[in-house]
Amino acid sequence: MSHKKSSVVTGDVESLRRRSAADNQDNYADPEQHHRFPRRHSHTDRLCVGSQHPELGTAETPSPDASSHHFCQYTPKCFLTVHRGAHGTSARSTPSIYTEEGWEEGASKTTIRAENEVEAHREANNYRFGFRKWKANLTEKPIEDRSDIVKELYSDLSIVKPQQGSIITFGNIIYVFLFGWWVSLIYIIMCPLMFLTIFGAPYGRLCLKMAWYFIWPFGKSVEKAGDVVKRSIVKPPKCEVIPEERDSEDNNDLVRNKDCAPLLMSSPIPVEIPVPELPARNISKHWCRISTFIWLLLGYPVLAMVHALACALSWLLVFTIPVSKMNARTLSIVLLMAPEDVQIHTLEKARGCETRVILCCYQAFNVYYYKYTIQGINIFALNLLPLVLMTLIIGYTDHEHNHLSSETKFVMAIISIIPLSYYIGMGIASFSAQSNFAVGAVVNATFGSITEMTFYITALLQGQRAGTKCYEEIVKAALTGTLLGCILFIPGICMIIGGIKHREQRFNSRSAGVSSALLFISIGGVFAPTLFSKTFGNLVCESCTNIPGNTSVPFICKDCHYDTSQTDPHLILSHIEALVYTISVLLPAAYLIGLIFTLKTHSHIYDIHISDGQGGHAHGHHVVHWSRWRALGVLIVATVLMACCADLSTENIEPILNNSSISQYFIGVTVLAMVPELPEIVNGILFAVQNNISLSLEVGSCIAVQVCMIQIPLLILFNAFYDVGFVLVFSDIHLWASIFSVILVNYIFMDGKCDYFQGTALVVVYLILLSLYYFAPPPRSC
Repeated sequence: MSHKKSSVVTGDVESLRRRSAADNQDNYADPEQHHRFPRRHSHTDRLCVGSQHPELGTAETPSPDASSHHFCQYTPKCFLTVHRGAHGTSARSTPSIYTEEGWEEGASKTTIRAENEVEAHREANNYRFGFRKWKANLTEKPIEDRSDIVKELYSDLSIVKPQQGSIITFGNIIYVFLFGWWVSLIYIIMCPLMFLTIFGAPYGRLCLKMAWYFIWPFGKSVEKAGDVVKRSIVKPPKCEVIPEERDSEDNNDLVRNKDCAPLLMSSPIPVEIPVPELPARNISKHWCRISTFIWLLLGYPVLAMVHALACALSWLLVFTIPVSKMNARTLSIVLLMAPEDVQIHTLEKARGCETRVILCCYQAFNVYYYKYTIQGINIFALNLLPLVLMTLIIGYTDHEHNHLSSETKFVMAIISIIPLSYYIGMGIASFSAQSNFAVGAVVNATFGSITEMTFYITALLQGQRAGTKCYEEIVKAALTGTLLGCILFIPGICMIIGGIKHREQRFNSRSAGVSSALLFISIGGVFAPTLFSKTFGNLVCESCTNIPGNTSVPFICKDCHYDTSQTDPHLILSHIEALVYTISVLLPAAYLIGLIFTLKTHSHIYDIHISDGQGGHAHGHHVVHWSRWRALGVLIVATVLMACCADLSTENIEPILNNSSISQYFIGVTVLAMVPELPEIVNGILFAVQNNISLSLEVGSCIAVQVCMIQIPLLILFNAFYDVGFVLVFSDIHLWASIFSVILVNYIFMDGKCDYFQGTALVVVYLILLSLYYFAPPPRSC
């Protein structure tokens, strides 16, 4: 029996409070002095990590004599301080400062809490240019530190809590129509079968009980006879915890206060909380009965299949996971108990204590189960894994399309790319957060574009095998669709959702300006060969109609386009091809310069700092979901599976391209471009909901810049070594849509603030462009 003791000295409390108030007044009493001596920011990002992390290395701690902005110490509670142009969540703001170099734009300080150094690295990487943004945690958070909503998600349905609200809800009624009636019906059918065996009569009565329970299990409990443990909810006495002071002057004050304290004081009264002991478990003898053998032979296998089916279906629906837990607990515990030990009771509404039972469920539907994770993996990504395996098995075995059509296989392959893209994103974030900056930058640059590159390369190879240029046009449409989606749709939908919740949001206009400049460079480089071909190519028309001798009838030509092959035969080889290779070198060079600019020489634009909350505490232990080697293994496996799914999608897309009434342009800019980006869209929306619109905008800008400056040069490099006929000349619709989108976004980003109206404008423009692609005629090669 353990006793908890707590005591508070009143004089010490008052002294600490007065001293804390005086310190606060000293820190903020002279704003003019703060203007005269502005804080000088470091130009390099400084991460202060704990010394007990074996994979991150040991961080040297400067001496206390150093300047204050170079001295920091890691503690279990980290705070990520980001200087942005936002004020919604800022903790302190600094005005504009005039120095010898000119005006420096004032920025507000936003402090983001990180539980440990791995999460601190993840938060810091989110604000770095060129790194994939990731919202979910990479380490296991203790269940005690989570909200009551999240705790309820991980409940095992074995504790009866005080009932709040009515059990007659929409989700519980839906349960009766989806699961309750047929599970109860199977129990009713099994009941007479067990009575006919005579020896199985006790299990027949159990089937009647379970049939009555499963038709409406809410507000009922399944208990074991004589084995009920009640745990009273006892709250410890309220006490005020005073943090330990580490300043020497404060310690001297505390000693003086203790010297002046009275000698005779009442000692704290220990509070004893009795905990009932669990009754000793007796080994049941029902396993030796004839009725048990009959039950295991006739009844249990049938009910096991029924509960397994209900468990799988409710698990796949995600929001009905409580039903899955209820069926799993019934299958593994209740049906294997002695029938006379199973008791079902209706719960009382006025119950004032928690009771541990075998099974108790209050609701069948919980909308918050979208947050449910297993080993850090979101439940949706986990549930889509069987679809990936099914797609690969059927796709590579059913070549004659005997079981599924090509269209169905294409849809399955495209949907399978979504969870694989999620695993690649989580693997990149996990590996980068546990590695140094250089390794993280390499991993983000290589695996960050692997999802799109696998599809582009497999599509070009499929077009070469089929001897058609249609697949090349599909790849160009997908490239353009990714640009338009990342420039217009992702920022727009994030502005709408974030603006509805927070009215107006602010972001760092300097960092957005850097992204806009890189977008201008990207669009100019990618479409330079297209402008070159339109300037020096010949206008060729497929069919022209005219009536000789009749000048009143107009001269009509159809399907006119610029063709460089009809002009100088050396034009492509000597000019356009050389131009493409030059651009493929300049674009990655510009990307590298952007990395150096934003991460090294001008890192104060983002101004990322890791500061501690309370100094001097011991380093807390944390459990990482994926270690570096596990993250690397997941990246490799997911990349291989991604290549297989991309190959199946391009192999089965031909019937859709040939027989569909929808334009091939529309298929490329929507399905093939945006489906792999769904995890990024979700991350951007989650950032916007938490009033972090800066990261939401960076999500789209980062992908768009990588498409132009990394993916397209890699396609050109691949075509140089293995000629698949890829020429960097786009159609007019791709050219003008991309240029217009970049100009519009640059205009939106100028003032450093946004709302749902600006987001609506971006989304409407995106839908207008999609309508343009939908009604566009198919490409000439298709």
